[in-house]
Amino acid sequence: MTQDQQAGSRGGRRPGSPGALSRWVQRRMNARTNTRIRRGRSRFMGMDVLILHTVGRRSGQPRQTPLAWFADGEDARLIVASGGGTRHPDWYVNLMAHPDRVSIESPGRDAVPVTPQRLDGADREQAWQRITDAQPRYAKYQGKSDREYPVIRLTRR
Repeated sequence: MTQDQQAGSRGGRRPGSPGALSRWVQRRMNARTNTRIRRGRSRFMGMDVLILHTVGRRSGQPRQTPLAWFADGEDARLIVASGGGTRHPDWYVNLMAHPDRVSIESPGRDAVPVTPQRLDGADREQAWQRITDAQPRYAKYQGKSDREYPVIRLTRR
């Protein structure tokens, strides 16, 4: 039995590894950004932001992630699952695993339940064009990745 197996990590990242450190930093940054959003800061890096509430795919624990959003008519918002380019972000995997347990929180407002819908085909292309027109950096990010970033429409339930 290896030391990792004894510790119960089942081959996962060890607490002192660089990956564990980056996840810790990301959680801290997300918590600070969530606090700013709750205090009324509605924009970050020139983009509108919200807090996405999901439930962990395996753990069932509540998760809160700050994300940029883009208007899609009066009652819907678009979000992009870029995740640094190489893989789907954790929040996206959680959202797809439990779509019935998703809500969003905007500055100064309580969380409201939403229904997520992954856009495909022409719907995705039209939404993607609006997103990249508003924030050209997304087209730059997409150009560096081999995978197509999912675009999700969130509509109030």
